[in-house]
Amino acid sequence: MPALQGSLFSLLRFYAVKYNLGQVFTEKIMIQLTRNSYEPDIVFFKKETAQHFRTGQMLFPAPDLVVEILSPSTEKNDRGVKFIDYALHGVTEYWIIDPAQQSAEQYLLQQGSYQLEFKGKAGKMFSVALTGFTIEIKAIFDEQENVKALQQILQG
Repeated sequence: MPALQGSLFSLLRFYAVKYNLGQVFTEKIMIQLTRNSYEPDIVFFKKETAQHFRTGQMLFPAPDLVVEILSPSTEKNDRGVKFIDYALHGVTEYWIIDPAQQSAEQYLLQQGSYQLEFKGKAGKMFSVALTGFTIEIKAIFDEQENVKALQQILQG
């Protein structure tokens, strides 16, 4: 999972930096919500929010995009309490990545609750929160496809 997380983080981060859209963080960033605080696997904050962050900041507001990578020990929370809390706090987009199934799910916030936008092992996801970002599902799980996607971001 660490390689998968790092590869996906790199794609999101380079895209956000290239187009000056905001900041992408991975783990060890505490998202403070009213009921619980979480350390999502990957988060994205739009520039309008990220510009207010301070050096050494420990707690962060709800992000615009959350990516959770499932494991047997986290799946129940990722699909349960986190799913509910992220929606209640206005997280626009929520991705659930399943390494065991090599599949991805994309949920978009609509009228206060998440609606499934994409679910599959192949095809493309088009981010709403990270404007213009598109990813082939196989680029999440295959290192060579990930490198190709990164090259496209850098050249595009």
